[in-house]
Amino acid sequence: MAKVFELSGGMRWNRRGGPADRARGELHTPMTSRSADSNLFDDEFTPPPAAPWDDAFDHKPSPDPQVQAAEPVEAPQAEEPFADFPAAERDEDLGQWTAEADADWAFDAPPAEAAESAWDDDFDPYDSANPVGDLIADVEQVMAAPVELAPPAKAAIHAFYLLPRTGGLIEAATADRRLNGLAADVRIGGLAAALEHYAVHPPPPLILVESSEAPARLLSMVEELRRLCGSAVKLIVLGEANDIGLFRQLKRAGADDYLPSIAEEAALADAIADLRLDRALAKAGRQIAFIGARGGVGASTLAHNFAYVLAERLQSDALLADFDLAFGTAGLDFDKDPLKSVADALSSPDKLDADTLDQMLVKCSERLSLFGAPARLDQDYEIAADAFSAVLDKVKTAASTIVLDMPTAWSAWKRQALIGADEVVLVATPDLTALRNAKNLLDLLRQSRPRAMQPRLVLNQVGVPGRPEIPVKDFCEALGVKASLVLPFEPRLFGDAANHSRMVSQIAPDSKAARGIEQLAWTLSRREPPPAQKPAFLASLLKRR
Repeated sequence: MAKVFELSGGMRWNRRGGPADRARGELHTPMTSRSADSNLFDDEFTPPPAAPWDDAFDHKPSPDPQVQAAEPVEAPQAEEPFADFPAAERDEDLGQWTAEADADWAFDAPPAEAAESAWDDDFDPYDSANPVGDLIADVEQVMAAPVELAPPAKAAIHAFYLLPRTGGLIEAATADRRLNGLAADVRIGGLAAALEHYAVHPPPPLILVESSEAPARLLSMVEELRRLCGSAVKLIVLGEANDIGLFRQLKRAGADDYLPSIAEEAALADAIADLRLDRALAKAGRQIAFIGARGGVGASTLAHNFAYVLAERLQSDALLADFDLAFGTAGLDFDKDPLKSVADALSSPDKLDADTLDQMLVKCSERLSLFGAPARLDQDYEIAADAFSAVLDKVKTAASTIVLDMPTAWSAWKRQALIGADEVVLVATPDLTALRNAKNLLDLLRQSRPRAMQPRLVLNQVGVPGRPEIPVKDFCEALGVKASLVLPFEPRLFGDAANHSRMVSQIAPDSKAARGIEQLAWTLSRREPPPAQKPAFLASLLKRR
């Protein structure tokens, strides 16, 4: 509570010993405002001086002139028990009183009509603002409302097996990462159960059935299943025989593929993935990642030559993505300087669409596109794994084969790219450092992608004069893999190709390196190379002469 006392000489003091604000002529009260010369107790909200704690104070001017210079009189604590209590302010919404932190404000009694309304017998606090009551009412309303659950996702794959081993094989194959998490419904019963089921139920996009029937009976049942399901449904048949003749007959009967029941998990997963169930999977190109066991082993050079051979020799649409942002050499090797780079896409992955990506790509040939690196050091490149994943999802729809040129530096997004790639090509040189790093990479990939193809090992720069090397046989045995390609050390050939921004197959198409890279391209594309043409008899006679 704050009281203002008028001392002799016209000096006015508040109860805390401070002079009243003469400039404003106002008291420190929230509800009242009066001039300094007005009566102190003329406000109807101010308690009268007869209050018990005001008896010790004389509010009349002192006749002693010495009092003018005296200190203000403080009330004894014992006679004012509520002096330390904060003042109160009336809450107009609730008709109640709330304490304020400023103790200089005066206590103002509520008007009579306000007090009557506040304590009326008919007063209901829930008629006014009551946040707790409102919260309880909202919760009760929500709990009373019926809960609508989203329907479960429909299975995109139905499988009907006979043998338990086949059921486990199907479950493992349908969990392959290339199927993008498509739901599968695996049940026992075989082809006969499938016929009974789809006679009354609609079919999914893909059906796998196992049968032990004789060929004639099997063909008639497959024809009946195709009639029930329609031509849009994909059908894979698993059987006992491993017969190419039966496979052709089943294709004519309506099956899309046939595999023996003893097939490996990877073969069944490949068959399912090749059918391209959904649009996203149908448009996704195969990703082949090139990674070096250490710096300087030639992984980027091999990746660039590999992409060129895919496009020009195998006539396949290919896209080369250079993710070595600071030191990428793809632009140099193809003599291209793109205006937009991979770094621009990674900085704004949400803005990357098909049209924007097409503007960022540079054509190296009719079938080969380059998604180049900036190869500049004026900024730091910190790639988030989510940004890389978003960009790669857009990039892999731009061509049938995506060649990823990966940097040597390790990071979370690089690990993600290697695990998610369809093929990984590990390039190493026959030395101890490369052997150690190659083993670490192989162990990681084997553990992280057990159902995927094992990484391909390429030994490069074999036979450097004067350099101690680990024999190729010992190197491969230590890793537990066979080398898919062994390239000799040919510094002049690769140096001329790099200095002229050409590929090895352009400069020396008959060299051992060019033939080896082409053979690797045929292997990773899962295509058979054309048979070698024998020279004509007349041409051979002319050569002899």
